[in-house]
Parts: sequence; structure tokens; C-alpha cells
Amino acid sequence: RTATAAHEDPRYAALRQQWGDKFQARLFGFLQIQALCGIGLVVTVYAAAHRPGPAFAITDYIGLALLIVSVIGEGIADRQLRSFAANSDNHGKVCDTGLWSWSRHPNYFFEWLGWVAYPVMAISFAGDWWQGWLALIGPLLMYWLLVHVSGIPPLEAHMLKSRGDAFTAYIARTSAFFPLPPRK
Repeated sequence: RTATAAHEDPRYAALRQQWGDKFQARLFGFLQIQALCGIGLVVTVYAAAHRPGPAFAITDYIGLALLIVSVIGEGIADRQLRSFAANSDNHGKVCDTGLWSWSRHPNYFFEWLGWVAYPVMAISFAGDWWQGWLALIGPLLMYWLLVHVSGIPPLEAHMLKSRGDAFTAYIARTSAFFPLPPRK
């Protein structure tokens, strides 16, 4: 719940303020829902790990490539944001350089891309197709959570409050999730 030892994550701080005296009980329920979502993610990995057919197929290589790209991309996005935040001249500004000029949340995009790798690995050309479909639970769930529930909405609400017009302008020119060229 904290980004550093001294500061509470602003998303949890907003929930604390919104829920008031019921914060602890509601947070417990909120975290139980997250645990249930975790089951969907486990099913995705299980489906990929137990795909029938050859031990290592072309879909495994494609999935592995997606995983590598996702880890590298998320690392680059995190490093760019950390570097931007470390520069005192950028205090109160919006990071809109590098990957952040193509997506307002490139770290979330690359996190999601990692989950896309599992259904690719779960695809079987040996007859059983259900596991590939079952493995779609993970990326669909992650997309929904990141884009519509616990990722982008609370973070952007916080950024609008803290960065104001600069963030509004950033929204107008930058894709929310999928990396796309900046709009004019």
C-alpha cells in the first residue's frame, strides 16, 4: 500500500478517505476480490503449462518472445518514469518522453502483454483447443482490471488532481493504454 516507507499509495489513500471508518473492512473485501481474480490468472498459466502436444512448439517460441518483450518494455517504462521523477526540475510535471509519449501507461501495457503470451503458449495444434481459449482468461482479466478498475481510473483521477491542465493536455495527445504515435 505504500510507494515508499513514508508515503501511502495515493489510490489507497483515496479509498481510505472515501470509505472512512469502514476502510479496514472494505479493504479486506477489496483484497479478497483481488485474490479471486488471482485464480483466473493461475488458470491461464496452468493452461499454458499443460498444453497437449509436443513438449516445445512454435507457439512456445512466440509466447516466450512476447514475455521477453514485455519484461524489457516494462523495465524501460519504469526506468524512464523513475529517471523523470528523480529530476527535481520535473516536479509537478507529466512524464511524456520515451514510451510515455506513446502511452500514458506503457508499464501497464507491457504487464498485459506478458499475460498475452500465455494463451499463445496454450494453443495446441494437437487437437485440444479448449486450453487456448481457457488461457484467454488472464489477458482479458488483466486488461479489464488495468484499464477499467484498479489501474488507470484511480491513477488518472489522482494525476488530474495533482497535474491539472498539463495532464488534461497529455490525455488529449496520448493513448491511454496501447502504444500509439502521439496525436497532434
